Amino acid sequence: MQRLWHAGSRFGWFLPDAPHARIIAARERGLLLLAALFVIVSQAGLALARAESPLSFWPILVWMACCAALHLALNTLLPNRDSAIAPVAMLLAGWGLVLIARLAPPFVSRQAVWLVISTLAAIGVALLPPALRQLSRYRYLWLLSGLVVLGATLVAGVNPSGDERAPRLWLDFGVIFLQPSEILKLLLVIFLASFLADKRDLILSTQIRVYRWLIPSPPYFAPMVLMWGFCMVMLVWQRDLGAASLFFLIFLAMVYVSTGQAGYLLAGSGLLGLAGVIGYGLYGVVRQRVDTWWNPWPEASDRAFQIVQSLLAVATGGIFGQGVGQGQPTMVPVVHSDFVFAAIAEEWGLIGALAVIACLAVLVLRSLRIAAQFPDKPFHSLLATGIGVALGVQSLLIMAGVVKLVPLTGVTLPFVSYGGSSLLSSFIMIGLLLRLSDPAGSLARHDTAPIIHKTDLAT
Repeated sequence: MQRLWHAGSRFGWFLPDAPHARIIAARERGLLLLAALFVIVSQAGLALARAESPLSFWPILVWMACCAALHLALNTLLPNRDSAIAPVAMLLAGWGLVLIARLAPPFVSRQAVWLVISTLAAIGVALLPPALRQLSRYRYLWLLSGLVVLGATLVAGVNPSGDERAPRLWLDFGVIFLQPSEILKLLLVIFLASFLADKRDLILSTQIRVYRWLIPSPPYFAPMVLMWGFCMVMLVWQRDLGAASLFFLIFLAMVYVSTGQAGYLLAGSGLLGLAGVIGYGLYGVVRQRVDTWWNPWPEASDRAFQIVQSLLAVATGGIFGQGVGQGQPTMVPVVHSDFVFAAIAEEWGLIGALAVIACLAVLVLRSLRIAAQFPDKPFHSLLATGIGVALGVQSLLIMAGVVKLVPLTGVTLPFVSYGGSSLLSSFIMIGLLLRLSDPAGSLARHDTAPIIHKTDLAT
C-alpha cells in the first residue's frame, strides 16, 4: 500500500493538497474545453464556407492533443500552477491555426508541427528546478549564444520568400527556418532579470551626479548597456527594426521596474525619438513606414497598399464581423503573419479583436501577479515581469501598427501569427510563467506526502 502511494504521488495520481490541486485542474480543464468549443466551431464554420472535407480538421485534432498533453503534464509537474495561463495561450494558438488554415492553407501543417514542438518545450521548461539557477547563473553564456546565432544570419541568413532585397533574418536548416531574434528576445529578458537582480542595489547606491542629474555608476551599469547595445547594433544592421524597437522597450521597462526611477523612461523615450529621426534619414525602410503611417492615402496603390488594405479590412468587419471564411482578408499582403489582427477584425469583428486583446491582457496581468509573489526573490520577480512586458509590448506594437496608431514594426502577434520561431519562444515564456506560478512544483508532493503507519495499513 505504501509503495502504491509513493508511485501514485510520483505520477500525479494522488496529490497531498488534493482539494486545492483538483480545483485548479478542474478549472483549467473547464477553460480548455471552452477554448476547444470556440476553435472547433470556428474551424467548422471555415469548412462549411469552403465546402471542405472532414479531413480539414486534422490540425485541430493536433491542437487538442497538445492541450491534453500539456494539461496532464502540468497536473503532475505543477499542481498549484496558475490555472488561466495555459488555456489562454492554447486558445490563441488554436485560433491562430484556424486563421492560417483560412489565410495560408499550405502553411497550416508547418504551424501544427511547430505547435507540437512548442508544447513539448513548455512541458520541458516546467521540469526545471524551482530555483532556476541555471538561467540566472549562466546569463552571459545564454546571451552570448543568442548573439552568436543572430550574428550567423549576417553570413548565412536567408529570407523564406526568396526575395534577395528583403532582410535576411532567418537561418535555413533544410526543413525549417529559424529566426534567431525571437530566441534572443527571450534570452535578453533572462539576462536583464538576472543582471538587475544582482546589481540593482549597487546601481542605486553608487549613482554619480552629472550637473543636475544622477546617473548610474558605469562599472555596474555598463555591462548591461554593452550587451544590450550589441543586440541593437546587430538588429539595426540587419534592418530588423521591429525587433530592435521591441528590445529597446523591454530594456527600458525592466530597468524602470527594477530601479523605480522614471528618469530612465524619460531618457529612453528621448533616445528612441532621436533614433527614429536618425533612422528616418538613413534607412529607406524607416522612411517608408513613417510616411505610410502619417498619410497613406496618396500612395494607396503603391507603398501604402498594405496598411490601406488593413484599414479597409478592419472597417469592413464592423462589430460582429463578416464571419469566418466570408470576408476578403487575403487582400492584405502577408496577412497570415504581420497583419493577422486585421483578418480577425474583419471576420470576427470588433468583438473578436477585443477578445484577442483581452486574452493577451490576461497573460500580462497574470505575469505581473506572479511577479508580485516574489518580494524576496528579485530574479523570479523580474523574470515574470520581463515575460509579461515582452508579450504585452510586442502585442501592442503590432496591433497598433495594423490600425495605424503607430508606424508598422513588422513583429508577430504572439501565439496567433504564422511563424514557428515566434510560437516556440512564446510557449517557452508560458512554460516559465507556469514554473514560476508554482514555486515548489512537484517537489512539494514528495516533501509533504502523508506517512502511512502500520495501523493504517491494518485497517
